Amino acid sequence: MAKTASNMLPLGTKAPDFTLPDTVSLLTKNLNTLKGKQGTVIMFICNHCPFVIHINKVLVEIAHAYKDNGISFIAISSNDVINYPLDAPDKMKFHAEKENYPFPYLYDETQLTAKAYNAACTPDFYLFDANLKLTYRGQLDDSRPGNGVPVNGADLKHAINCLIDGKANTKKQKPSIGCGIKWKERN
Repeated sequence: MAKTASNMLPLGTKAPDFTLPDTVSLLTKNLNTLKGKQGTVIMFICNHCPFVIHINKVLVEIAHAYKDNGISFIAISSNDVINYPLDAPDKMKFHAEKENYPFPYLYDETQLTAKAYNAACTPDFYLFDANLKLTYRGQLDDSRPGNGVPVNGADLKHAINCLIDGKANTKKQKPSIGCGIKWKERN
């Protein structure tokens, strides 16, 4: 299992705008209509990555837990579906419904959104405040497939709680580790 670390976009960065198709609702969605009143978690995930599969259940629980706090969650898959057909939009819809994702699962066919966020791996997490300024980027928690550490979402939950409570997040932000985004080959 290849391990790629996230790139750690500078804190304070304004969230790059995007308009992408939602594979579940089949509607086109954009950041401004999806953002939360208090904050927005943008995550780059995919269907087949063992690191994402490992955290799916807790990810759904966290999204449900913070919904009433004005925190929205947005999932994006940017993988090359020609070489990785398990990540195609129809499979994304099936996967989101099977996992009961309470958030949109957007398809970044051009990969321009992933590049704008400097995303590197799946999963890759970004937390933006109400003004879409980056307050956290990195891992969900210390759990990885096979390391024996329980999945609890501690790092992301701590960052969200700091945002909601208006406190500075002084905890060290660790890069996420996962499968590298499957970039399209350029001619």
